[in-house]
Amino acid sequence: MVRTLALTVVGFCLLLVPLSCATAGRRAGTPVRLIVLDPGHYHAALVQKTMYKQIDPTVHVYAPDGPEGQEYLARIESFNRREDDPTSWKQQVYIGPDYVERMRAEKAGVVVLSGNNRRKTEYISAAIDAGLNVFADKPMCIDAARFAELERAFDDARRKGLLIYDIMTERFNRLCILQKRLVLDTEVFGELEKGTPDDPVIVQESIHHFSKYVSGQPIRRPTWYFDTAQQGEGLVDVTTHLIDLVLWTCFAGQRIDYRSEVAVLRARHWPTRITLAQYEKVTGASDFPDYLQRQLDDEGALPYYCNGEAIYAVKGVHARLAVTWAFEAPNGTGDTHYSLVRGSRAHVIIRQGAEQNYQPQLYVEPAPDADLGRLERAMRAAIERLGSEYPGLSLKSDRRGWQVVIPPEHLIGHEAHFRHVTEQYLDYLAEGSLPPWEIDFMKAKYFITTRALELARQQ
Repeated sequence: MVRTLALTVVGFCLLLVPLSCATAGRRAGTPVRLIVLDPGHYHAALVQKTMYKQIDPTVHVYAPDGPEGQEYLARIESFNRREDDPTSWKQQVYIGPDYVERMRAEKAGVVVLSGNNRRKTEYISAAIDAGLNVFADKPMCIDAARFAELERAFDDARRKGLLIYDIMTERFNRLCILQKRLVLDTEVFGELEKGTPDDPVIVQESIHHFSKYVSGQPIRRPTWYFDTAQQGEGLVDVTTHLIDLVLWTCFAGQRIDYRSEVAVLRARHWPTRITLAQYEKVTGASDFPDYLQRQLDDEGALPYYCNGEAIYAVKGVHARLAVTWAFEAPNGTGDTHYSLVRGSRAHVIIRQGAEQNYQPQLYVEPAPDADLGRLERAMRAAIERLGSEYPGLSLKSDRRGWQVVIPPEHLIGHEAHFRHVTEQYLDYLAEGSLPPWEIDFMKAKYFITTRALELARQQ
């Protein structure tokens, strides 16, 4: 059955309003219209956790019939009904098998994508073909064939004056911002070293969990989430954030040609076993679907290839990334992030282990043969400058160097980052274009992930 609905906090009514024409750059005062396509991941809702003065509160949603779209709508409705700073979104919803075709009939807007990754690159191409801008959750592609399609979409977007942008929330993590600022301070950091494949100078590691809470609610994973043909392997999923942080931190604003300046040297992958009880806990499904049944091991568990490691080089600088997934975190812990960047004077590091009580902390450690007195003076001067932006920032001696102590009020959570990355996209949209380095970063990032997957599967 085909349904066209308008969801508000007071109920449902039949309504579908066409959008007016606009180009990538919008006229002053013209509100941005959001078009949410096939929302199958909670990140789609997090874009709408707050209101934006530049965005029209009426949001057009196009989706197939199914639980993922309903969960997205319920989450938006919960934002509208919350007591503290409620939102006021008006969801105009079309549900039916021809939802992509109906979306293509829109005359202007920004297509928000967050869901099943098997069709995400196809959705990006469809939006660009229709003359619509794209704001996509990661990953925008999950294999080499889709990377080639994504490149074509970028070329088409450039010719049409449209914007494709992915949601890189970690750029707005205050620890990552401060790490970058210290890396860019040559008096503190010195010069970025080159390293080797066996001794990379940049290391990014993250640990994640399938069972966790978002906005105080347990995450309900879609049933297809554990199918790598639909979700993608770990090497092409959250690794996008790790690679983006490397590029954004160490090659800030630089043009990068992935064909000549990026090399993926080696990669491997391995599974996490998901039992039926675990699958039921996070999806609500009482059994594995048919497309997963044939992948089960002899004990009836699913080997899910969500873990991976890759060694790659950008402009001769060697980096290592690693991502691992467990089912759920032990009490008192959670997802963790480790980040190391080595310079000729200092190493700048984010740690989040047991020693840090699983809370991320920022450290600066002297490089071998560093002038400790000069480095400490440079550090204190840097913290004083940064303190004008982040009041209360301080430096504490550590057994390996120094800890940068960041007042809790500066450490906003992951969900809040969605507002900041959306505002960045809105700025680019108002300007009518992306900086060339942003497009280079996206191409390099998805080349690295999809090439790493190819190498891992060749083992």
